[in-house]
Amino acid sequence: MDLGLKDKVALVAASSQGLGKAVAIGLAREGAKLALCARNGDVLNAAAQQIAKETGAEVITKTVDVTREEEVRHFVDHAVAMLGRIDICVTNAGGPPAKPFDATTTEEWRRAVDLNFMSTLFFAQAVLPRMRAQKWGRFIAITSLTVKQPVDGLILSNSVRAAVAGLVKSLANEYGAHNVLVNNVCPGYTATDRLVELSSTLAKSAGVAPAEIEKRWTAQIPLGRLADPKEFADAVVFLCSERASYITGQSIAIDGGFAKGLL
Repeated sequence: MDLGLKDKVALVAASSQGLGKAVAIGLAREGAKLALCARNGDVLNAAAQQIAKETGAEVITKTVDVTREEEVRHFVDHAVAMLGRIDICVTNAGGPPAKPFDATTTEEWRRAVDLNFMSTLFFAQAVLPRMRAQKWGRFIAITSLTVKQPVDGLILSNSVRAAVAGLVKSLANEYGAHNVLVNNVCPGYTATDRLVELSSTLAKSAGVAPAEIEKRWTAQIPLGRLADPKEFADAVVFLCSERASYITGQSIAIDGGFAKGLL
């Protein structure tokens, strides 16, 4: 299937590792040009070099803190100056710490909002007017399965990710008439460094080994295993493509069936 992504310009945030890097590789393999950002410039540049070598894609990078509006805006301007346009924007950021409600502070709530909600808003403000003007665009927010089903111990993520889903739905309604599609993708338990960190935190709190936490997770997943990042990336790449031309305003779980709700 030709996904129609050759020479499209895709901006992928937090793409030096994990899910963001997997998405960037998937888009590059379909012929897209990439603008990648992350906080750690050395890791980001190493990832960009790997992607360019493996796929032959044109890749540019910029070190960015996605919680800072001016840095996001400068990144988007830089991408347009270097690559000519923005067709696809995939937002992404690390998750807030795993804690129950009574262990959180007001400052941690503010940081969670900045990291996951405001960063998405900053990218939307920077790219959606450009997409509207060119009458084509794909805006994808990477959030979490907590949008579909709250997870115990993740009160910050449960709350803030849901706000992102509300923003995505509203943007889809506003920009659909301009052929700009806006969706939210909700990864489940996926084999990334972030998941290792989360399992270690929860294991320490529960007084068990991290392997026991992973066992508890997989026991709740109908497919009986963690996802490979490539499996997540393949779904995102499809949503970015011409073939997904009638899908907008959705929060799509890529979780192996973990979420038990009907929607």
